Amino acid sequence: MSQELQADKGWRIWWKLTRPHTLTASFAPVFLGTMIALYYVNIDWLLFLAMLIACLFIQAATNMFNEYYDFVRGLDSEESIGIGGAIVRNGVKPKIVLQLALALYILAAILGIYICSQSSWLLLIVGAVCMLIGYLYTGGPYPIAYTPFGELFSGVVMGMFIVLIATYIQVGSIPNFALFLSIPSTLLVAAIMLSNNIRDIVEDTKGGRKTMAILIGRDSAINVLALFFIVSYVWIILLVILQIITPWALLVLLSAKKPLDAIKLFKAKENHLEVGLAMKNTALTNTIFVFLLGIGLLLGFII
Repeated sequence: MSQELQADKGWRIWWKLTRPHTLTASFAPVFLGTMIALYYVNIDWLLFLAMLIACLFIQAATNMFNEYYDFVRGLDSEESIGIGGAIVRNGVKPKIVLQLALALYILAAILGIYICSQSSWLLLIVGAVCMLIGYLYTGGPYPIAYTPFGELFSGVVMGMFIVLIATYIQVGSIPNFALFLSIPSTLLVAAIMLSNNIRDIVEDTKGGRKTMAILIGRDSAINVLALFFIVSYVWIILLVILQIITPWALLVLLSAKKPLDAIKLFKAKENHLEVGLAMKNTALTNTIFVFLLGIGLLLGFII
């Protein structure tokens, strides 16, 4: 067993269970949505913090549901890549993982009630739907992750809805500006899921999943991944050309090496152990791109 797959000890067990490398997918869209709101109102930073922590809790809980249900369905083993490994490598009881996930959902719901009290109670419905999708991604009788729609649901919920909600709780409405800027965020979160499915295509096929990567084939899936990257960057360039957003948004181009490296590695390697870096670069693309976009908006506002 490689060093990265060895059993963990102490706090590392629980830290890895949250899959910390995925948590930036929650921070980045909240930050972006808040920077969009900056153009309309003074920011309520307590609301921002509540939204951020609630999204982190939901993301971590979703990862734990994934860990629990993949184990229950017999898909995870000690050699599985990309999992926290709390159950199969570290001996944590599955029931405890499930209880932790539910506890994080409860904490997120409490924060959600505070957010609604300061903005709109209609967000209770939106928040409940997002949490339900997070659970159904790997839970329930027909897990979304086992279908060709994983990229769609994750992209819309994590990439678009979080940006729009983060803007709405500050502004009280959703400007077209926010809708425009949520598009690349949606595509890049979907890209994270697609890269994960490209990496796991062999194991997922054995496990009976019908992901998009499996249905269209590995080469086509890599081309779709590249298209997600290309459209994201071109979209921002077009918005700048059309003077819809500040030229400072072109800071996102500084992140372009990460998606290039991801595509090159996916095309050069097929072993799921060897392409782990390609998935990491995809996740970093989302984080750096969206963060730089938010910084660009901030600079455009203050300069």
